[in-house]
Amino acid sequence: MKKLLYLTFFSSLIAGCQYINEQQIPIVFKKYSEATAIQKQQNHENKRMQFKLFQSKYIDMNKVFKPFEKELSYFSEENYAALKPLILEQDIPTLQKHVKTGRLSYEKLTLFYLYRIRKFESDSLKSLNSIISLNPTILEEARARDKNKKINAEFTIYGMPVLLKDNINTKDMPTTAGAIALVENKNTQDAFIVQKLRDRGALILGKVNLSEWAYFFCSGCPLGYSAVGGQTLNPYGRGIFETGGSSAGSGVTIAANFAVAAVGTETSGSITSPSSLNSIVGLKPTIGVLSRTGIVPISSTLDTPGPMTKSVIDNAILINAMRGFDKRDTASKKMEQDYFQNGFNSNFKGIKLGVLKPLLSDSIYQTTIGKLKKAGVVIVEIIPLEISFDGFITLLNIDMKYDLPSYLSKNAAKNISITSVADIVLFNSQDSILRAPYGQQLFDAILADNTTLGELELIKSKLRREGEKYLQVLKDEKLDAILSINNYHSGIAAVAKHPTLTVPMGYRESGEPASLTFIGAPFSERKLLEIGYGFEQLTKARKLPKNYQ
Repeated sequence: MKKLLYLTFFSSLIAGCQYINEQQIPIVFKKYSEATAIQKQQNHENKRMQFKLFQSKYIDMNKVFKPFEKELSYFSEENYAALKPLILEQDIPTLQKHVKTGRLSYEKLTLFYLYRIRKFESDSLKSLNSIISLNPTILEEARARDKNKKINAEFTIYGMPVLLKDNINTKDMPTTAGAIALVENKNTQDAFIVQKLRDRGALILGKVNLSEWAYFFCSGCPLGYSAVGGQTLNPYGRGIFETGGSSAGSGVTIAANFAVAAVGTETSGSITSPSSLNSIVGLKPTIGVLSRTGIVPISSTLDTPGPMTKSVIDNAILINAMRGFDKRDTASKKMEQDYFQNGFNSNFKGIKLGVLKPLLSDSIYQTTIGKLKKAGVVIVEIIPLEISFDGFITLLNIDMKYDLPSYLSKNAAKNISITSVADIVLFNSQDSILRAPYGQQLFDAILADNTTLGELELIKSKLRREGEKYLQVLKDEKLDAILSINNYHSGIAAVAKHPTLTVPMGYRESGEPASLTFIGAPFSERKLLEIGYGFEQLTKARKLPKNYQ
């Protein structure tokens, strides 16, 4: 009996030791000296890449990760390594199959991403400065999804961790637009698209960095910089390649596999640019397809949110999850379109695409056109028309002068005291080193612009006509899309109100990503996604950044 008691005692002691050993030593986020790196950055040939700082002076990532301290203490590197082949670079249907077969759970999927974000963002040599906040109840929500699994979830967003650009309202995290002036913008209502995502079972993992005020704030400043989040970096070349803007964090986090998908916003190139430069799929839909209610604006004329993903299938699933008619958004359309119904056809039978002749000097573009021809695409070479973009900045100035105060009065938290661009300029001037180290020239220009609303309407009409003139060839030649590179023609598509889809195309000799961008007719998103899917399957161009594997 005494022997049995001793055995029981020692078994308990050993079990206790195993329990202690299973706990991981907490990873601590530490500020590091960046003086040498900043000095080196001053030699960059691109002036926008001559950074003044890297790290956020506002965020303490230890506090951001505090809610997950216990769960992550039991999630080991071995757990992470075991889940990696199931999750890394996998599309939503594959992840959903793993959940259905029991190889994965929504909780494990979420823990994997939390661990991965912490692993890289706490490493001074690999951090991307991409995260602004994380949803403190995300693991509870993931466990709830596991308890209520859907039978047919394969092509849905259900249980999938999604990141949002931090100009999109959420009830459980602040919405800052990267600006110190909005760090207390808490307890807002969810943006319309966020509510739709939650209704369809998505897990809102967190908010990501962006070019402050969606890159309509400072002139010639770095892409992906905000006073709240610091300097976002490109995983394909930290401090070497630009991140694209303004949805920099959305592009970077998906390239580095920090979530299943992300939502960005675009006025002119802010989805296509970071998607292209981070080798992911980005869709800028036609204005009206997705609601803008609850999103910090630049321009009610041109703004739209859009999906940013690793694959075209995921892109279609994410846009499906965000859609819905919003009576509060005057541009919102009643769309019955299912963007992935019955799947995609990967062949190019009957597809006719326009090629912009001046771009054929780009070797990757030229090679890509050759692959498409070989695959059966009918190619029409186009000599583009000259158009005028006079008044474009004026459009943004006057729209923001009125649209930002509208957001602040209707959609910001009640405790936010700023009511106008003038208030923000004054607030920033009180501590410009922290709040506006690169200046606020574009906000100053908004205040100085005296264009009337009547004059603005004439400018909008003229710009739209110019954009439509450039893209008229879509109708004239009965094209399914025009092929561009990266965000080269995003401004034209924006003013003409045409959708764009960008899909990884390859990499420059330097290693910088390059993407093929499809410009379609208004409300042709389904067609663009199907063509994009065929192109993706033909080329399989996307590669995971080598330091983030």
